[in-house]
Amino acid sequence: MASKLSVGRVLIYILLLAMAVYFLFPLYVMVSTSFKDIDTLRNGNLLTPPTSLSFAPWVKAWSGACTGVRCDGMQPYFMNSVRMAIPAVLLSSIIGAFNGYVLTHWRFRGVDALFTMLLVGCFIPFQAILLPMATMLGRLDLANTTTGLVLVHVIYGIAFTTMFFRNFYVGVPGELIKAARIDGAGFFTIFVRILLPISLPIFMVCLIWQFTQIWNDFLFGVVFAGTDSMPITVALNNLVNTSTGVKEYNVDMAGAIIAALPTLLVYIVAGRYFVRGLTAGAVKG
Repeated sequence: MASKLSVGRVLIYILLLAMAVYFLFPLYVMVSTSFKDIDTLRNGNLLTPPTSLSFAPWVKAWSGACTGVRCDGMQPYFMNSVRMAIPAVLLSSIIGAFNGYVLTHWRFRGVDALFTMLLVGCFIPFQAILLPMATMLGRLDLANTTTGLVLVHVIYGIAFTTMFFRNFYVGVPGELIKAARIDGAGFFTIFVRILLPISLPIFMVCLIWQFTQIWNDFLFGVVFAGTDSMPITVALNNLVNTSTGVKEYNVDMAGAIIAALPTLLVYIVAGRYFVRGLTAGAVKG
């Protein structure tokens, strides 16, 4: 029995190792290529490790690569994404928390129908709202601006954040809210002093979900952003498709890693809280 169990474990570890290698192989190609100079790229292949580490591709991708008609690298577009993602994530999460609170503990006529309509919003594809969003941004004079992109992502993300918080707050005992009302706590007092302090797990879920969706978005960025407000995903696409003589794959790979680093760091630092937050509402009470 023990020998069979040990053989089974060995087979499982071999399978897991093979899958890990399979999924990490593209990352190895990207990282190794980004540290190669142009001569190594010409004389070797994708699997050849760099003979010496060259940081020149990273420097050029950050501050000197051409992304269309401009050749100032990825830095300004990285900062555009930061200015877009942080307020959009915070606003959509706070509004979602408020909506979830109202839909669970301040029920009114038609609340279930309203929540159903919000759920439908989770399944509306990006392409279906391009024209209405463009019309709205034009009327608000926010077209081709970072503020306009923030507004678009907040509106589109409210359905998801509301669903997350609503499902979390359903597990909060109604007696707790009633007791607070009897003690004289008002609408906002209950929200701020009772629900928000216990909402850290679901806030982490929303922050990770929204940041990943917003930072990695390409469609809204390419449609609604102007030349000076393009996010880093659009700049990366322009970098890869812009050629001024020799195709520098090492610079392209460095640019791709720069664009992916924030979401990678978010999952490394806070990824374990994602599943905890999703299941916290299910086990509460």
